[in-house]
Amino acid sequence: MPSEKGPVDQSPPDLEIVGDKVTIHPSGFTGGPEPQDDGITERNLVHHMARFRENPFDFLREVSLYMSGTGWRAYDDVIGQPIFYSGFTDRMKTNILASPLLRGKVKELAEARLSVEEKEGLLDVKPGPFLKKKAHRRNEIESNLKEVVDSMLDNMICKMESKRFIRGAYYLCTQLLTRAYHQGIHVSSEEVLRLRSVAREAAKKKQSIVFLPCHKSHVDYVSLQLICYRLGIGLPVVVAGDNLNIPLLGPFLQHAGAMWIRRSFGNDPLYHTVVQAYIDTLLQQGFNFECFIEGGRSRTGKLLSPKFGILSFILDSVLSGRVEDTIICPVSTQYDKVIETESYISELLGQPKRKENLADFLSSSSVLSLKLGRVDVRFHQPWSLREFVTQQLTRLPNQIDLNSGRKLNHEERGRLLRTLGYRVLSEINDVSVMMPTALVGTVLLTLRGRGVGKAELVRRVEWLCERVRMKGGRVAHFYRYPTEVVVDRALEVLGSKLVGVVSGLAEPTYYAVDRFQLSFYRNMTIHLFITEALVSTAMYTKVKRGGGPSHQRISYMDLLNQVSFLSQVWYHFLDLSEVSLTPSSFSVVNSSSLRRG
Repeated sequence: MPSEKGPVDQSPPDLEIVGDKVTIHPSGFTGGPEPQDDGITERNLVHHMARFRENPFDFLREVSLYMSGTGWRAYDDVIGQPIFYSGFTDRMKTNILASPLLRGKVKELAEARLSVEEKEGLLDVKPGPFLKKKAHRRNEIESNLKEVVDSMLDNMICKMESKRFIRGAYYLCTQLLTRAYHQGIHVSSEEVLRLRSVAREAAKKKQSIVFLPCHKSHVDYVSLQLICYRLGIGLPVVVAGDNLNIPLLGPFLQHAGAMWIRRSFGNDPLYHTVVQAYIDTLLQQGFNFECFIEGGRSRTGKLLSPKFGILSFILDSVLSGRVEDTIICPVSTQYDKVIETESYISELLGQPKRKENLADFLSSSSVLSLKLGRVDVRFHQPWSLREFVTQQLTRLPNQIDLNSGRKLNHEERGRLLRTLGYRVLSEINDVSVMMPTALVGTVLLTLRGRGVGKAELVRRVEWLCERVRMKGGRVAHFYRYPTEVVVDRALEVLGSKLVGVVSGLAEPTYYAVDRFQLSFYRNMTIHLFITEALVSTAMYTKVKRGGGPSHQRISYMDLLNQVSFLSQVWYHFLDLSEVSLTPSSFSVVNSSSLRRG
């Protein structure tokens, strides 16, 4: 975000997709000659569409074009496996039910139940030969279990069977999204072109791309689905908690790619196996897949610790040999402003989480008429899960070969899973961009009890941008716009509920109104400065003990030990530069980086 006098960031160009045209612009160039949205000249990945009240004829024409599938709206020649045809769901169910893993679990549970009934003498109640009664009862139990499995799959399986539905859903979601995020969805052209290239290679080998995004909002999966649709990449099947399976919204999402799972599996081995068999089938046939590495949405703006549930299923598919390989793609989604932040703050303050419902989501802060800025989606370099597993297994003390057939013990598997989870989180941080609202929020929260003038705010934001870049971070591009304009946009998006302004002075003076809610945006930047924070905290603990200058000094080794201790305590800051199956790999800060020489 350079100023008029500053250098232009030499990052890959942005991709602009408007109508049927695809244009590559210089770094971060999102402007055009004609003004849009009250003077904002940015163009979006999703183009602003006709409004019914403004132009009913154009609105109806756009709807007919989407529903008829004219041009790119047809979603033909998709990179990936075919999904949208009648009978797809039944075919998937048949393949899942034929899974040797699932069939074996049904037989195992039937035998276990039969054994219990035999011990309790329940089989002797009915007349007839014992072996015949036992075989009949076994078949009866298996039949009942298969009915349970069938019911589980009906509730779980995604039902993407209609291109017309997908085209209509895309149009509807784009309409809603462009009303909330009026500056649209932004992606890097280099990352998108690389992703399409990887998708082509994966499609040839019938391999899946597993998208692993961070999770800050319900908009996360909508934006990724829109990007895949717009760029002609096979839509991923999205793992979603069944708390969203509510009337109207639930069936809509299920037909758009949602795979419903329980929030907790409990002690239900059959449900566990059904989920594993479903994921196996998707990965075996090369269907793209998406799940959130953090599990639920982050209420603080920071990345949460990885949740290993679905990740464990994916890893087991490869470790067991049921799936040859799959491609992992970490994804970062950042927002100028997150729709749900007000509810997040309420939950953090102790109020119980409200049950999901469609009316609350659509009416959340008048979501249909908000101007929340833009969404930035970044894709890390995809990589082979099999290659990762093979590499990590060689680092174990006994150097296990993936092809040897030897199963990992609980400890080895756990270490491998943790390494995988934290690597994904680290790579999400690597590609994340710092949004203007995060930069402005960070600056305002450093000024306790006082405001800051406009010129000083701009200067501090520019200084923070330079610090972010020096730490290897990325700043959202606004090519050719002075920093003052970008700061103005950030202040407009944050709004008067978060940032106040004192007028009547020599220049506008800004101050934090809701520091708690503003901290959500500040937390998007702090992972870049963990090492500095740890060192400063370690030194401050010495200073706080009081005494003269001689008592406030700390030796290098004492400082190193204190930082090492703090790095183990502050586990929720996830910034792993090197991840491997070694004990030090799970330390948030690698102590060796502080050693001299």
